[in-house]
Amino acid sequence: MTERPPSTFSRLVGRFFPGVPDFFGMLAEQAEHAAHTVGVLVEFMSTGKDEFGQQVRREEHEADRTKARNLQTLNESFATPVDREDIYRAIVALDEVVNYCKTTVYEMHEFAIEPDTHLLEMSRLLAGGVQALAAGFRNLPKAEAEATAAAGVAGKAERNMEKVYRAALAELFEGDDFREIFKRREVYRHMSNAGDRVAACASVLNDIIVKIN
Repeated sequence: MTERPPSTFSRLVGRFFPGVPDFFGMLAEQAEHAAHTVGVLVEFMSTGKDEFGQQVRREEHEADRTKARNLQTLNESFATPVDREDIYRAIVALDEVVNYCKTTVYEMHEFAIEPDTHLLEMSRLLAGGVQALAAGFRNLPKAEAEATAAAGVAGKAERNMEKVYRAALAELFEGDDFREIFKRREVYRHMSNAGDRVAACASVLNDIIVKIN
């Protein structure tokens, strides 16, 4: 049976009221890219090899392009499945995770700091948190229970990162090499900030879940 072409009315509706983009899918894809970047950061923290540090920097440039594309889609969309502000907050928070990964690698290079067990553990927790965010957005809007559980996993990852951060500082301040203390503390802080952005995105995810009910 031959399909009828869309009517003039349907074409007009499609022109002035285009379909809503899959923002949840976009956020899941962005989170997956962030998780991949953090995965490279884990390799860097595991090996100390500069090739992984360079890759983190390249990944950050790609993340910037993804953020710009997602923001453009958001700005041009006639309608969104939830508040625009929530989508915007998630896009920016995910991008900032990657930014902190790059800043961490950059400052470790500039300060001539080698990875340690604290940085490795924080990077692994960060990777788990971002992977949970990707799963959470993939499960929207229907699998709300799974999305809620994923947001919880991401939030827990941040809390565990904060525990490692405090333990790292406590150990660091036992030393008396103040130049090393201040340089390494700065790097620890960037990792902690990345965890904060994961927690912020998990909060947005929970807000979205509440609003789509």
